[in-house]
Amino acid sequence: MSQVESQMTLFDRLGGVPGVVNMIDRFYARVLADPTLRPYFEDVEMYKLQRMQFEFFSVALGGPTPYSGRTVQHAHQGRRISRQHFQTFVEHLFETLKDYQLSDDDRYSIIAKINTYADDVISGSAAASD
Repeated sequence: MSQVESQMTLFDRLGGVPGVVNMIDRFYARVLADPTLRPYFEDVEMYKLQRMQFEFFSVALGGPTPYSGRTVQHAHQGRRISRQHFQTFVEHLFETLKDYQLSDDDRYSIIAKINTYADDVISGSAAASD
C-alpha cells in the first residue's frame, strides 16, 4: 500500500460517496435474496434504511457524513436477531466487499468495525437464544 493509500480512510478506499452507496445497494441485494434474512426487512422502508446505513458506514469508515439515526441497540430492539443471523449478515457484507479493489486488510478492518456492534444488534433484539 502506498503512503497516499495508507492516509486514505476506508470510506475513501471504498470509493467515497458513490462507492459506499453502490456497496450498500449491492450488499442489500444479497441480504434481501437470503431467505433467512429477508423476513427481517419485510416491513422496512428500504430507502430510509439505506440512507441510515450510508450514514452508519460513513461514520464507521471515517467518512464525512454524521450518523443521525437511533442507536444501533434501539434500532434493533424487538427484532429477535440471533447471533447466527448477524453472522450471516456480516458474511454477505464480506462477500460484497470482495467486489471492490480493497486489500484483505481493508476488508477485515471493515468487518471488525461492524462486528463491534454485534452485541448491540443481538441484545437489542431480545433474542431468546444465541
